[in-house]
Parts: sequence; structure tokens; C-alpha cells
Amino acid sequence: MQRSWAMFAVLGAAAVLAAGCENPPTQAEMAAYNYGPRPENYEKLIRDYLSPRLLDPGNAIVEFKAGPRELYQQDTALRSLQYGWGVCVWINDKNTKGAYDGPYPMVFFIRDGKIVAANGGSDDNVIGWRYARTGCNELGAPFVTP
Repeated sequence: MQRSWAMFAVLGAAAVLAAGCENPPTQAEMAAYNYGPRPENYEKLIRDYLSPRLLDPGNAIVEFKAGPRELYQQDTALRSLQYGWGVCVWINDKNTKGAYDGPYPMVFFIRDGKIVAANGGSDDNVIGWRYARTGCNELGAPFVTP
């Protein structure tokens, strides 16, 4: 048990250090990529992506908070470069006891009608969860832990 907490602390410290070392992307960096057409069916794409990953997809509360908007995530030692139409979603799924645990954020990158990357979610790690919060903030829907 102590080993897992130590690993969690190391990963958290690495995320903070990596974030502190990066400069915000320039407009030229963000404009250098082809984001493709704005996805009109983004809600369906995201619901289809989430369905097999949620414990109770029929009763999960999926709130589309912001986007789609062009979003650029710099390449770091912890996450690779991502770009596309970003969508911030807050999800509240039921747990194995049938109760809601409270919402968590996810950010999806969509390009050419496909989800090319996602941050956050139950199958991600502490670094992905941090990137989801950052992405939602950049998209205009800051997530504050209830």
C-alpha cells in the first residue's frame, strides 16, 4: 500500500514539474496544424466512445460543458502532442453499488470525424486527469473538485 502512494506522489510531482517547464504554445504553433472541419456530430462520437467504458452508460450523466473549439496540447515528457477540436465533458457514472460518486472531467480531441485522443476518465491516470482539468479550463469550463 505504501508503494502505491509513493508512486502516486512521484507521478504528481512529475506532473507539476513538467507543467512548470513548459511555455504556453504560441499562436504560430497552434496554427501550424490542420484541425479539419468542425465536427457537427461530436456528442454522438463522444457518447459512442464512452459507452463501453462506463459502468452504467444508460444512467450516466454526461454534460457537454465547452467546445468544440480548436485545442492544442503541447508535447511533454508526460503526454504527446495533441490537437483537434476540443470538447470538455463532465461525467457522473454510477459505481458498482449503484450510487453516483460525483462528476469528473474529460477532454476529447476530434479530428476528421474521429476521436484521436482523450484525457481523463476511469481508464486514465493521474497525469491524464490533470490534463483533463487543464483542457476544460482552456475551453472555458473550469472543473473544481466538489
